[in-house]
Amino acid sequence: MLLITGVLLNAAAQLLLKGGTNRLGIITLNADNWASMLTRMASEGYFIAGAAFYVVSLVVWIVGLSRVPVSVAYPMLSIGYIVNALAAQYLFGEAVTSARWLGIGFIVIGVYLVARSA
Repeated sequence: MLLITGVLLNAAAQLLLKGGTNRLGIITLNADNWASMLTRMASEGYFIAGAAFYVVSLVVWIVGLSRVPVSVAYPMLSIGYIVNALAAQYLFGEAVTSARWLGIGFIVIGVYLVARSA
């Protein structure tokens, strides 16, 4: 359960960061604008929330790793592909093609096989 929670928090962090980039537009860091761009990013609510979700997901993930082998835990991260594909389609209107779904399906099968072997 800890691993799934960590995966979902990580997926939520990705979605929040994408929401932040949607608000700020294309982010380009160079010698002239890096300080102002990082300041804009640090004051954007979606980025702040995304970073917070990452921190919490890291703590949850470490606790989970203390209980299961990494060879079982790490493949579980790919569950985030499913969550993010569905959420990106719903929240951001991103097109998720049948080829992408097929690839995600292969990943799910692989995760199932790894989890079953534990």
